[in-house]
Amino acid sequence: MKQLNSSHQPIERREYLPEWPGFHRVFGLHMKGAGGACHVELDSSVEGEFQDSSTPQIVLADRLVRAVQALETRRPDFDVLFIYLPQRWEAGFVGKAGDDFDLHDHLKAATAARRLPIQIVREDKALSYPCRASVMWRVGLALYAKAGGVPWKLADVDPETAYIGISYAQRPVESDRPRFVTCCSQVFDAEGSGLEFVAYDAHEFDLQRDNPFLSRTEMFRVMTRSMDLYRRRHAGRTPRRVMVHKTTEFKREEVDGCMEALHLCEAVDLVQIVESVGWRGVRIDPQGGATRGAAAGYPVARGTLVGLSPRECLLWTHGDVRGISDRGAYFQGSRSTPVPLRLVRHAGHGTWDDAARAVLALSKMDWNNDALYDPLPVTLGYSKVLARVVKRMRGLGSAPYQFRFFM
Repeated sequence: MKQLNSSHQPIERREYLPEWPGFHRVFGLHMKGAGGACHVELDSSVEGEFQDSSTPQIVLADRLVRAVQALETRRPDFDVLFIYLPQRWEAGFVGKAGDDFDLHDHLKAATAARRLPIQIVREDKALSYPCRASVMWRVGLALYAKAGGVPWKLADVDPETAYIGISYAQRPVESDRPRFVTCCSQVFDAEGSGLEFVAYDAHEFDLQRDNPFLSRTEMFRVMTRSMDLYRRRHAGRTPRRVMVHKTTEFKREEVDGCMEALHLCEAVDLVQIVESVGWRGVRIDPQGGATRGAAAGYPVARGTLVGLSPRECLLWTHGDVRGISDRGAYFQGSRSTPVPLRLVRHAGHGTWDDAARAVLALSKMDWNNDALYDPLPVTLGYSKVLARVVKRMRGLGSAPYQFRFFM
């Protein structure tokens, strides 16, 4: 708390990371710790139980969830719950080989079901990272968003366009519940609203290459519920345009289900976004009056768009960025040759400019990250996080969830 309310100078990413001037100066809000009744410390017996158990991750998770339950009676007294994990509990952070248990996701699933936003702080991560300005920006942004704030908004986008990301979660084969959960995150309009998502068990799907493809009826249900969310937050209005992102292709039945549910929209774009591609790009700069240029010392520019066909293009969301560094060029991470995304349009018309511009804008909308941009648009980045956590929830319910409970 003291560090969040103090100022810190950055010692990394100085090209764009500003000084952290303190929580109040950034957000215009005072932030302080809750009263003593809102503090719970696990008793010393957990250390012995932890070491004697063959499943320390279960022991730790159960004790932490019970502590969270004890604080529920004090819910009106705090906005965000901090959970501190010392490094000596590291054996309980993940399951053993073959066990996909993850303490972070387990706690998020347990608290999201209670509509309780949490901030997990690990001793070996946030507390030991040398650049305190970087840590304060990350924790401060997350804290503000989890408390219900909107850190920043999209700029220069069509205010009547809705962006939807679809992802799937797969439960273990031994689970007695449906194997797949469909996560549909209805994300972002020009006002930065729409951070709710719907999730429910998928029953009608075709499994190909371990990927589920929904039936027309299932896809219709997903899109219909997403539109209901949009209308609820926009006085009953239907968006003029809807852009749907998915990592796998849209099968014929999925396209039909989308079109049936979105028939009131003027334009619908169904875009597959593929991360793993074999393409690489090399930037060639001119050399004086020579007829041939030479390979540049920096990669191709972020935002480079190369058409492959009327239905496919390559888009570099990761690459050289101009205008933020005194040296002129800036390459986030400064490692390896950036890989483009392959965009495949399965429905929709027009040039790739609008779709590419939307992907680039959405790659800067992760409120849980202080990076200059992410390689994926938030429509897919968030839906992946949601899918990972949602599959661990015991009951999905019919009400939409706010993303801030899963951050």
